[in-house]
Amino acid sequence: MNLPAAPPAFDATTGHGQRRRADRGADIGAGCGLVFLELIILVVIFGLWFLSGFNLDPAKSVTTDPLWNYLAAVGGVGALAIVAAAIAAWARSVVTVVTQAVMAVLICIVVFGGVEVQSHQDQRCRDIPSAVGCTDQG
Repeated sequence: MNLPAAPPAFDATTGHGQRRRADRGADIGAGCGLVFLELIILVVIFGLWFLSGFNLDPAKSVTTDPLWNYLAAVGGVGALAIVAAAIAAWARSVVTVVTQAVMAVLICIVVFGGVEVQSHQDQRCRDIPSAVGCTDQG
């Protein structure tokens, strides 16, 4: 027995095929999951930077490492956020695009702020080599 099939009620496709938007639940899950992973990676990166200047021996004077390498790693996380936003835009995952764009902007602010802080510290160490936080380059 052949049952009649109704045509679609409205088909507004203008291209080669109909592109559907991503499922909202999966979109929210992907956006939140990516933000969570990126935040964990950022905490690990800055935790390693903090631990570079941590020593339990009171006789030693330890300074933290320069931020340059750590900022490069944070910039890599920002680049991955931009790539994830582009892929999500292609898949029409609106929530993931917004969350990744916000993360990319926040990471850019952190990177540019870190560059300013480290540049100021480097300039201070060039002007006054005996300043606090400067190592002997002798």
